[in-house]
Amino acid sequence: MKTSRIFASLCALLLISFFSLQSVSAQRDTTAVKGIQFVRKASTSDQQKGWLLNGVAVSGNLLGVFLANFTSYGEYEAALRLDFSERFFPIVEAGWGVCNKDNEETQLHYEAYAPYARIGLDYNFNKDRMSGNRIFGGFRVGFSSFKYDVSAQGVADPVWKTAMPFDYKGVSSNMLWMELVFGLEAKIWKGFRLGWSARYRRRLHQKENEPGAAWYVPGFGHNDTHTFGGTFNLVFDIGKTSK
Repeated sequence: MKTSRIFASLCALLLISFFSLQSVSAQRDTTAVKGIQFVRKASTSDQQKGWLLNGVAVSGNLLGVFLANFTSYGEYEAALRLDFSERFFPIVEAGWGVCNKDNEETQLHYEAYAPYARIGLDYNFNKDRMSGNRIFGGFRVGFSSFKYDVSAQGVADPVWKTAMPFDYKGVSSNMLWMELVFGLEAKIWKGFRLGWSARYRRRLHQKENEPGAAWYVPGFGHNDTHTFGGTFNLVFDIGKTSK
């Protein structure tokens, strides 16, 4: 599938870039005195100059869970993020989108339950990077291959005046999109953080079918050429590689 190959190529390119940057990380200075080796702790200026891998964090989107349980659609989403020098944050987001929607205007019922994934990079604009608080800007590339059901009570035949069934099950579709991200994040206790992000999403490619475009796309939201979204995340730092 053409869009799948495009998404896989973008993911591979980003991952290669991330790990290439790690391979050129700044080395810690060492000094030997009478057979004892001392390791100098990296200063703030050192971390700003190099690509030092500081740690790894996992997070969950609490807003998506709330929407999935109390509105017509939402997501169960988790993310894995790397921290390079408190500046650059490569991230992978994956989740399960759910939708059960009755459209009062069109009298259509729509259902979809499918996975999605995003990959991207955030940059911390906060100059005081040792504070633990972050101001993010970044991007994502997202993709979902999914199936959906769409049905209605019936459509009147203009000639015979009888109700024609309108019921499509397991309609296959996919979408590739881009996101621009802005967010804030703050430490609350030990390795735990809270943060939120606002997102502008732009559709790049979509597969359409006989019943028309899907009303909802997992990970993207209400289907349109562009839309806005957001997250409210609980983040946990599972490891710090720099001391």
